[in-house]
Amino acid sequence: MRKLLFAGALLCSAIALGQTIALEEVGADFVKPTEIANAGDSRLFIVQQEGLIRILNPDGSVNEDPFLDVSSLVSYDGNEQGLSGMVFHPDYSQNGIFFISYTDVDGDNAIVKYTVSANPDVADATSAETILSIDQPGAVHNSGCMRFGPGGYLYIAIGDGGEWEDPNSHAQNLDLLLGKILRIDVDNGSPYSIPADNPFVGTDGADEIWAYGFRNPWKFNFDADGNIWIADVGQGIIEEVNKSDAATGGLNYGWRCYEGNDEFNTDGCVAAEEITWPVVTYNHYVGEDFFGCSVTGGYVYEGSMYPALQGMYLFADYCNNKIGMVNSSLEVTWSEAFDGNFFATFGKDNNGELYIAGNASGKVYKIIDSTAATDTFSGSVFKVYPNPANDVVTIQAGNGIQPESITVYDMSGKLLIENKISDSDNTFTVSGLPSGLYLLQVKGSNDAVYNHKLSVK
Repeated sequence: MRKLLFAGALLCSAIALGQTIALEEVGADFVKPTEIANAGDSRLFIVQQEGLIRILNPDGSVNEDPFLDVSSLVSYDGNEQGLSGMVFHPDYSQNGIFFISYTDVDGDNAIVKYTVSANPDVADATSAETILSIDQPGAVHNSGCMRFGPGGYLYIAIGDGGEWEDPNSHAQNLDLLLGKILRIDVDNGSPYSIPADNPFVGTDGADEIWAYGFRNPWKFNFDADGNIWIADVGQGIIEEVNKSDAATGGLNYGWRCYEGNDEFNTDGCVAAEEITWPVVTYNHYVGEDFFGCSVTGGYVYEGSMYPALQGMYLFADYCNNKIGMVNSSLEVTWSEAFDGNFFATFGKDNNGELYIAGNASGKVYKIIDSTAATDTFSGSVFKVYPNPANDVVTIQAGNGIQPESITVYDMSGKLLIENKISDSDNTFTVSGLPSGLYLLQVKGSNDAVYNHKLSVK
């Protein structure tokens, strides 16, 4: 049974009405989840820190056999090592290729390529090919998030090596891959090639570097507008989220010279005007009160079920169990705490809906706007009838506003019906839908979108 957890209202200047973020439990009993990956279908792949990848199905069931078990290859010495990343090739449906990132038995970063077996629910464990290995001097700040970005290149986040205060300035050293985001071409070369427009091509040891100046970039993502959002875990005071045009390489994000916007250790550092500053920062304490300790990067919401969330960047803090939202004006609002979870990762399904996982709770949740999930669809100018329906549904105009189009989604966010509405025929049919509850969105002639619960019998 799916469960809903509700947090307090989040009020944003970009949202006309207050909204309440809620979590709908869709899976449980995972062990230290660190990544939620999607292969372009309805399954979610849940990456577990100690080396298993398990498949969560749309009905909430979990396959008994893991998709992949690399627990014998993974070093797990402390809270930040283990299996931390997974990403599917953009052409996975044709080539079956995916990549994982983990700390190996020597404690070093390993980026490994695999292919799926003839069984789509099981990887071919014999297909492993290590494409990149990076020496890690410590058991923390390993990062390992991977995403495919513009140009089809693979981007990889690597932490600074873990020593307190980065005393050797790994993150600023362009001869090292530590404290960087890398960009490589995995479709050419053996095992990869360097894109010709990488910013430091020809610099010793630095050909792979795309961006630098990170402490522990724990999850990054690209949005549909071509921006990269990077969450970088702070030293002892400040957490930060960075946003930049993903087309611009060679940016310096500041660590160890700066923590957030504050000077940290500027010895030998570039001028301040050469730093790319974070768009969001928050402190570990507000006065004497603890607030948070470690940022977990998320996604810009680009799904269809919750229009009020459109364009918002959602992230979390591992320690305070809260979800933050960043609006178009870069203003941040926070939910109340979802205690006991210790959020370590977000995910996105094939419909663009967002999920979050608790490293401690072992639970996976769908993120919902509970304003749209309750019966309080206030403010709609349209009457929808009959409801429940079994065939033709009529939308009656109101307050001089005409319905222009409708979309119908199931409760997982899958688009089922999309129709234009004419002035002469304000109807559509649901005769092909199974009995159940759906979300109906009606776009009016005033360009506003109105939500309705639609029951089909």
